[in-house]
Amino acid sequence: MRKHFGVTLLSILIGAVTAFYFGCASPQNSNSNTNAVAAPSVEPTPDKAAIEAELTRIENDWPRILKERDAAAVRKLEADDIVLVYPDGAIGSKEEDVKDIESGALSADPQEVSDVTVNVVDNDSAIVRSRTTVKGDNYKITDGKCQVIVHEFRSVDTFARRNGQWQLVASATVPVRNPGPTASPPATPKPSASPKPSPSPKSSPAAKASPAAARPTPAKLGTPQRKPTPQ
Repeated sequence: MRKHFGVTLLSILIGAVTAFYFGCASPQNSNSNTNAVAAPSVEPTPDKAAIEAELTRIENDWPRILKERDAAAVRKLEADDIVLVYPDGAIGSKEEDVKDIESGALSADPQEVSDVTVNVVDNDSAIVRSRTTVKGDNYKITDGKCQVIVHEFRSVDTFARRNGQWQLVASATVPVRNPGPTASPPATPKPSASPKPSPSPKSSPAAKASPAAARPTPAKLGTPQRKPTPQ
């Protein structure tokens, strides 16, 4: 009887130790899985040269899109959720852009895009700044009681790559009322005052320059400059 009781007690102790062991071991495995740190994903290095070339090509294609009323290109290029701010401060939409381009409302005046600067944010996003010059008088902005004709605009465009395709997701355009020259010449330092030269002996009449050798005066813009008279 004692032997049977001893075996039974021993079995109970073994079962208790086994239950305690597995009960403690199970949370340890759970905690180890929870606290495991996932390896950080490596962002691909953007090919800045390729991105700059592609977005510059897209920006320079706008004059053609407007001239040819290529609404299909706009539907593909502009995102459905694009954020647009027009030069007069109005909020635009993709539907309005497509409608205006299809009607030819923006194709009357030739346009020229320049000063395209691409700021690559990462592999799938970039911000582009550009200047648009309009060669016509149809772009007018009302300022109070005055109406001003604008020939130059500045734009900031935000691009995102979606499904492998660059799309315009935001664009804001502002008029330039008093556009300056594209590149101003460097300032020439004024010569310092120097003492008057001492009188020199008069040159002989043969040494004087003939009138034909004088440099021609600059002509006005758009007027062909005369060639110097042959000596």
